[in-house]
Order: sequence, then structure tokens, then C-alpha cells
Amino acid sequence: MHLLIPHAAALGDACPAALAQTPLPRLAELLARLRPTARAGDDEFSPAMPHEARLAQLRGEPAGAVPTAAWLAGANGLDPREPWALLTPLHFAVGTDGVRALAPEDFGAAEARAYFDLLAPLFPAVEGWRCHFAGPRQWLVGHASLADLAREAPVASVERVLARSVEPWMPAARRLRTLQNEAQMLLHEHPLNQAREARGRAAVNSIWISGCGASTGTAPPARLAIDARLSAALLAGDWPAWMAGWRELDAGPVQALLDAARAGTAVTLTLAGERHAQTFEPAPANGLRGLWQRFRPPRADVAAVLEAL
Repeated sequence: MHLLIPHAAALGDACPAALAQTPLPRLAELLARLRPTARAGDDEFSPAMPHEARLAQLRGEPAGAVPTAAWLAGANGLDPREPWALLTPLHFAVGTDGVRALAPEDFGAAEARAYFDLLAPLFPAVEGWRCHFAGPRQWLVGHASLADLAREAPVASVERVLARSVEPWMPAARRLRTLQNEAQMLLHEHPLNQAREARGRAAVNSIWISGCGASTGTAPPARLAIDARLSAALLAGDWPAWMAGWRELDAGPVQALLDAARAGTAVTLTLAGERHAQTFEPAPANGLRGLWQRFRPPRADVAAVLEAL
């Protein structure tokens, strides 16, 4: 089994403070039984999130290609070998420190579909566009031009911009900026947004376009399990919920992986933060060490491992 945990850590002072209050004894023992191997990601300024980059490696995508929209298309019965992009509806909040991207609250499928239908004319079928509603916050568009955009100007993952300033991440490709601006004009003071604001909800006033390109890789390995329960809490800055998620992971999937490792089964763990996704695999067999571990289980410095991500 290979367990991949996105958003296992974050930069800034809040994450170390949260980890100091969150003992993870099973993770500490599991990490001590494994050794670091493959690594993905570069730094916090890379367009793709490290867990996305590691998944691209596991799928056998070409170096630098992270076509997350094509993967989602494949999961929805569409052809992932064709170029796709992911559209994410957002609220751009203007403040004294710039523009922040926020996920819309209370955004159900029916309302989201109405917004999707509103923007669909920006992607006309007569020009070769395909549109697919994959979920309230996951809208897919396909077009041959998206392959060129993926090669020329990588676009930041939406997870790079949520709850943060969008300025450093605005798309470099002129075509994407134009589409984003056209969407913003359609959304401005539209009755759908007026209805949201009347309910006390923030308007959906922009979209984020990401994950562009076609997939040339394969399906993810069958033994891979991605547990993303930390993602929503971290992206929302909800540290109590993030800490609770880690405790659940430690008592559940991490415990299961540890039990398998204790029994001699080869297990793999990948922990992903904002800069890196680090994979851990079994250390070479050592009879004396194995005997010692039975009587005195080893413990790794979990905080040090996570803060390095």
C-alpha cells in the first residue's frame, strides 16, 4: 500500500504551533521504520502543488507536466488524452493588501450549475470547445489550444491561490487572462450574484483556470491511496480542524500502514507540503535492528520531517 497525504504541513508559524499540540505517535514510529526516497516539487513558488507533482511522477507524465484537469476528465468518462482545463468558481475579495481568492460558501450543485451555464457561451462548441460540469467547484473545458498553453506558460494550481493574494499567481498567458476577464464581466452584478448577496453570501465574481494540458501518462498505481482529509481545513486556515484531521489519520490509515510494516509488509508513505512531496519506503533489512525495534519501537522527529516539506 502507498498512502499519499496532501497538505501534511504548511509554511508559516501556525503549522509548527499546531504540530506542537498534536502528538502523532504512530506516524513517529512509521517514519522511523522507513527511509526517504523519491521527492517531488521545488519550492513554494512552483505552479503545481507538490502532491500534484508527485502524482504526475507516479502516472508517468513527462517532466514538468501536471495535467490535473485531464486526470479529472478521465475520472468523469472523458478522454484524458485531449487537452483540458479546470475552471474553479471563486470570490475575489479586494482589500488593502491586495486581492484574495476565496472559495464560495453555501454553493450547492443547482446554483453552481446556473453559474456554469452562464459562463458556457465563453467556450462555444462551434469553435471546438467542450464543457463539462464535473461538480459545483469543478468545471472542465476542453480545446486544442490548451495544449499549447500548458507548454508555454504553466498555470498555478488553484490550491496555490485559495485564501491568498492572487497577484503573484495570475496567468502569464494572454488568452487565459482574457477568458478570466470576460468571465468577471459576465459575473459582475449578475442576478445570480445579487441573489447570493441578498442571502448574505459573497458573490462568485471570478474563476481560476488551471491544470491545463493533455495526459500522456497512465492511471495511478492500484496500490496508491490518496487521503486528502487535511486539505480543506488547511486551505481554509482552520488549524483546529487540521489538527483533528491529523489525529484521525494517525489513528486510522497511518496505524494501518504501521501494522503492515510491523508485520513485514512493504509499505510506502508520501507526505506533501507546500514545497516538497517526500516519499518514504522500507529501509534495507537488518536482523539486529528488526529485533531491537520489537522491544523498543523507534521514533522519528515528526515535526522536523513535516516542517521540511
